[in-house]
Amino acid sequence: MTSENDQEDWIREVPKVSNAYLQKFRLYETRSNFYMIGRSKDRSTWRVLKIDRSEPTELNITEDPTTYTEIECCELLKRIHDGNNPTGGLRFVTTCYGIVGFIKFLGPYYMLLITKRRKIGVICGHAVYAITKSEILPIPNSSVQPSVAYSKNENRYKKLLCSVDLTKDFYFSYSYRVMHSFQKNLSTHEKGQFLNETMFVWNEFLTSTIHNQLKNNLWTVALVYGYFKQVKLSIAEKDFKLTLIARRSRHYAGTRYLKRGVNEKGRVANDVETEQIVFEDVPEGCPVQISSVVQNRGSIPLFWSQETSRLNIKPDIILSKKDQKYNATRLHFENLVKRYGNPIIILNLIKTKEKRPRESLLRVEFANAIELINKDLPEENRLKFLHWDLNKYSRNKSTNVLALLGKVATYALNLTGLFYCQVIPNSISQDLTKSENFSVKPPQYQTGVLRTNCIDCLDRTNVAQFAYGWAALGRQLHTMGYIDTTVIELDSNLGEDLMKVYEKMGDTLALQYGGSAAHNKIFCQRRGQWKAATQSQEFFRTLQRYYSNAYMDGEKQDAINVFLGHYQPQIGKPALWELDSDQHYDVGSRGSNFFVEKTRMIKRSLSVGNMMFDGNVLGAIGMTQKNEEEEMQSESLHEISCESDSTYPKETPNSDHVFYNRDSFNCSNFLDVDWLSSSGNSCEDETYERSTLVGSPMGGQSSENVVNEMCTFASDSEICDNVKGVKGGFSDRFAEWVTHGDIMFP
Repeated sequence: MTSENDQEDWIREVPKVSNAYLQKFRLYETRSNFYMIGRSKDRSTWRVLKIDRSEPTELNITEDPTTYTEIECCELLKRIHDGNNPTGGLRFVTTCYGIVGFIKFLGPYYMLLITKRRKIGVICGHAVYAITKSEILPIPNSSVQPSVAYSKNENRYKKLLCSVDLTKDFYFSYSYRVMHSFQKNLSTHEKGQFLNETMFVWNEFLTSTIHNQLKNNLWTVALVYGYFKQVKLSIAEKDFKLTLIARRSRHYAGTRYLKRGVNEKGRVANDVETEQIVFEDVPEGCPVQISSVVQNRGSIPLFWSQETSRLNIKPDIILSKKDQKYNATRLHFENLVKRYGNPIIILNLIKTKEKRPRESLLRVEFANAIELINKDLPEENRLKFLHWDLNKYSRNKSTNVLALLGKVATYALNLTGLFYCQVIPNSISQDLTKSENFSVKPPQYQTGVLRTNCIDCLDRTNVAQFAYGWAALGRQLHTMGYIDTTVIELDSNLGEDLMKVYEKMGDTLALQYGGSAAHNKIFCQRRGQWKAATQSQEFFRTLQRYYSNAYMDGEKQDAINVFLGHYQPQIGKPALWELDSDQHYDVGSRGSNFFVEKTRMIKRSLSVGNMMFDGNVLGAIGMTQKNEEEEMQSESLHEISCESDSTYPKETPNSDHVFYNRDSFNCSNFLDVDWLSSSGNSCEDETYERSTLVGSPMGGQSSENVVNEMCTFASDSEICDNVKGVKGGFSDRFAEWVTHGDIMFP
């Protein structure tokens, strides 16, 4: 039993779906203005927005402060029509469901509108929508359109913007802050509740002009990019709703090889917050139990890169030593603490041991950064880490990788906890607080977060995130009283259903960042899928990812930079497609022609939204010609192990490369790794065989030869024959498959 005062401390009311939110709009035009009429869901509130069309290159927006009734609004439109009769009157343009934003290239401003939507979920009565159709309209009327001198470039920028498909993986809500976690939305005790409010709002730049002029967001929607799925599941004949949300950060956003590591502000590539919300399935208006848990993924927060190459499926990893004190890495973890609190738990899944150091270079450097940062932190706030080579253990058929990752997740959940509360509808909350027979559970809060990474933060990371979601779901259902234990059997129907949701999320996030669906070999093996079918699937996803990275990511990155405002066209400045690589610092391959070319190039630094000219090109390049002999020596570097007590970096002369003779860092500072795996220490030395598919650079090979190399791994020779034998190694049908992600072969 709980006292009345205690009940009042924890009861959280369902946030009201206010009628002040405008949810449907009608756009009208006259020769001199656009008029947008917005109304609330129940048609009780009507507002008017006016957009000036007489300025060729400026944007002037005025909001009528009056709240109208439907009849009053109709009368107003009639007066506007009568007043503009000499120039054509008032004409209906379109029905829409919100403004995405406004943008200007070299000529006029454009307005982006949502013209069709579909409901994809409901959170505490608040609907969440996806976009099914959008439209872009120029603001000025035809008589004042600016000069057509720049029409060719103008149309190209417009085409770039439209290539960001708003109908794929964007979602929004009028009344629920879907860019925030459920805990942040509902909790009244958390400090800095709206910190990083726009981190996951992808149209923040597009809406900045209208927000600055109106000082409100009544007419716009906040678009979140990532993944949203709501499903109804059951256990022990009890139903519940599970919502899985992935929010992709707009900071340092982009494609696989063009956005790696960290930038100077501590923002990392492929930064995604994942939230798992469980709702008790009860009739509307009844008290409902809700639990949520948040985890994070993001690129290794170091300055590193890989050069996009059409001749090398797996380019070398180039590690820069420009930030020897790890200031950017430190900023990244400070930001995580502000967002989630302590502890920050790091699960690093990259390879520990390789014949030719690639991932293992980052593994050692990352451990070095963590150790240095922890020296400056009080013991209770130190970063907690586990370096665990998932690739090694997944090769061992006797090792249950998901079970081991489940143990890690359990440890992490013990440290961070999860969010739980009982939400009371407004109409009955007062009666319940006065009831002596109403038994309540105290709320729980998540403090801290598990941060998972591999190299791409796609395939291995998604397996680990599923294991965390699986462990968390058991705790959530146990807390809500659905089950008597905190463990859900992986082979149960519920375990299979959860795996499918996470697998779909992994595919979606992988397509956004990597250009193909995720490699799901562990999931396929778990389901007992035919081995040959799995190999064929993995082969084609590798080929699809290679094609996308080599041939399509440059334009895709340009489109993202325009959409997010990282690049803003200006008359007299170089066009976006005339500029060099999108990397925030220069790295490169080896060869004399490379250096002559690089010193003449204009470099872009779009991660922080500005242009940069850098004369110190050689200082940021991974290897010079003189380093070729040293590169060969790096092949025979001392092997990395977890047994020594100290590490001393070995620097190659006149190079940014840093190599290590030994690795002194424990594999974990928060759990017993020997207990975790019956195979022994997770950093145990092991030699990896490197196949021709993922081997060293295939210099001088054509695209067709690359396909030949890859086909040696395919079990279906007929499929390879279909891919080979066309110009450049790729057919039009294949290119369409890469672009749209459909099934390539019937």
